[in-house]
Amino acid sequence: MTDSIREGLAKLGIRRLLLAIHDVSFPSDSDEDLGRGSPATRASERLFAYARDLGFTGIQLGPQGQTARSNPSPYDGTIFSRHIGSIGARTWRSLIGDAAVDAVLVKGGGPARHHHAYDASHSLLDQTYQAITPELRGIVATFRAEHAAWLEPDALHAALCAAAGGEGFREWEKRDRDLWWAHAPARRAELLTKHAAAIERYALGQLIAHTEHARVRERAGLQLYGDLQVGYSDADAWRFSGAFLDGYRMGAPPSRTNPEGQPWGYPVLDPAQYSGAAGDLVIARANKAFADYDSVRIDHPHGLVCPWVYRSDTDDHAQAVRDGARLFESPDLPDHPELATFAIPRPDQIDRSRPRYADDWVHSLDAGQVTQYAALFDRLVDAAQRNGRSITDLSCEVLSTMPAPLAAMLVRHGLGRWRVSQKANRDEPRDVYRVENAAREDWVMLGNHDTPPVLAAIRSWTPAKRDQWGRHLAEWLHLPQPERLARDGFFATAMLAELFTSRAENVSIFFADLFGLEERFNVPGLVDDANWSLRLPADFDGMHAFSLMDETAIDLPLAVELALASGR
Repeated sequence: MTDSIREGLAKLGIRRLLLAIHDVSFPSDSDEDLGRGSPATRASERLFAYARDLGFTGIQLGPQGQTARSNPSPYDGTIFSRHIGSIGARTWRSLIGDAAVDAVLVKGGGPARHHHAYDASHSLLDQTYQAITPELRGIVATFRAEHAAWLEPDALHAALCAAAGGEGFREWEKRDRDLWWAHAPARRAELLTKHAAAIERYALGQLIAHTEHARVRERAGLQLYGDLQVGYSDADAWRFSGAFLDGYRMGAPPSRTNPEGQPWGYPVLDPAQYSGAAGDLVIARANKAFADYDSVRIDHPHGLVCPWVYRSDTDDHAQAVRDGARLFESPDLPDHPELATFAIPRPDQIDRSRPRYADDWVHSLDAGQVTQYAALFDRLVDAAQRNGRSITDLSCEVLSTMPAPLAAMLVRHGLGRWRVSQKANRDEPRDVYRVENAAREDWVMLGNHDTPPVLAAIRSWTPAKRDQWGRHLAEWLHLPQPERLARDGFFATAMLAELFTSRAENVSIFFADLFGLEERFNVPGLVDDANWSLRLPADFDGMHAFSLMDETAIDLPLAVELALASGR
């Protein structure tokens, strides 16, 4: 079957087919279930094999940084340190034996249990550190020296948080809050000595996590795409404070998807430091990403090109983000006079009749201005080329919002946008989510980690909307049995076939869509233990086979057949 699927995809012009799944959602067998998924489990190896058999060329992972116990969002994790919760049970067993692992296993599978998984992984690391041998201590020292630039600051941050009873750095005494900003090497040396054991323990965890990732990458048999998130963890905000703009935070402007906008609270890279600390940080992130992955997804590339910013000196961040502005497109806004110094377009290049968050707020740019906007993104592309990557492998998460400067940036590098077909407005021929409008370089998908699974979306549609979509699919694909669209799984399969007929060479399928799950992985802006917790069961293949017989899941081989038969 694999060869026929790949041959079919090649005939359809599909070069990249990614299965998108975050670490926490990977399956685990009962004797390796620590409360969350991991790409390092035996069940995950079966998933990789299953994906290869279905013709997938790669896996799109989520951010793999360490998250806080109180906040499991991978998009708030560290940008350099890896999450020790993704260390597999087999590895822990090899280090400290079966009894320690068996004591923290969870029973019955089900959704991720974030607090349990966090506590379990740290308990296992504690026990491993307590039993550290001189030989392992030497290996840790070598690893620590090689990665000291990011490892020691992250380790020191974790140690100081623990010493402060869990308080974040904003609550510490000023000299430690400003440790990096104030360039205080003597104080840093003092703290590194004081917390030497905690820092060595942290380094041990990172050694194990990085070794585990290398093992996964070797065994997967698929390209692994990382996720270069737009945000920064508290550890990163503390360490790289000199790279960020004071007084502002980054968020999402009002848009079709989020009419109220989203106050992310992330720090904003300071344009005055693009040739200094900010530029160095982007290069360091890119180099590590290309060392760890075959390629990357760039989360909200707006953050590197034309970030939406809002004031941080307010108690009403929701209102502040609605009243925000674009960092480089605000030459004379009375409520943001501080931004005038960063403006790239001239006042006459701005359409004042449009909202300041509108894609066409800036209506024209010259080549020199595009180069100014490219200051950070070009560094990322240069890093990709230096590391032997094809620029066309980069996946840019550009959704409903694509301001003119960002559009110019994509054209500059021959990169495409995302088109999420379940969001398509079938009444608007030029709608950005309609796959008929996709270009060769675009990435098309039914949904992503922020949308309802496609089965849930289909079942939520009004009869009129479903009928409209059904008529389109029947006509577009020349379906010989359009009555089969009454079955939800076939309907979703036909939607996937539509993606395969588009001009786009890149297709991504979120795991919940492929396997016919209905639970939502993430509701943007929701802080809840249920968020980020959806997992595949260990018997995912049997579940999928049953769902395919019942036509309640996507049939990927059938989607390829339908696309080929359509003649498009």
